[in-house]
Amino acid sequence: MRELLYLKDHQLKQLIEKLFVSYRETFSDSKKILDKYSIGLAHHKVIHLISMYEGISISELLKKLKVTKQSLNRVLKDLIGLDVIIYKKDSEDTRVKHIFLNEKGKKLFSEIFNLQKKRIYKALLDSSSEEVLNFNNVLKKIING
Repeated sequence: MRELLYLKDHQLKQLIEKLFVSYRETFSDSKKILDKYSIGLAHHKVIHLISMYEGISISELLKKLKVTKQSLNRVLKDLIGLDVIIYKKDSEDTRVKHIFLNEKGKKLFSEIFNLQKKRIYKALLDSSSEEVLNFNNVLKKIING
């Protein structure tokens, strides 16, 4: 553990590469499904967040994705065309739209998630409880800067 206190640039570069490769591999697992629907990673991110935050508003989705309205609108338009999402107006403020996955959208999300889950689940099963907890804590610290 002591070696981690003195991480050199080449060690940090290797860690960043591992983060990149793990991200790439986790998301490449779902590429066949995305290709089947003629959608890409941006669509997958939106579908994932809508599944995590059912009824998320467009403004909340923009904040989570950190993208422009224009790029989000393009993706949402594609997902409407695929008939996988629905909008519901807010009961108190009709200017606010909430986004939900419909049954077809939930099925698409499940297909993607089940493929990704296999890789992550196997890695977690092959790790000790301490490794999993430490990894999770490090990821939180990376995310929160």
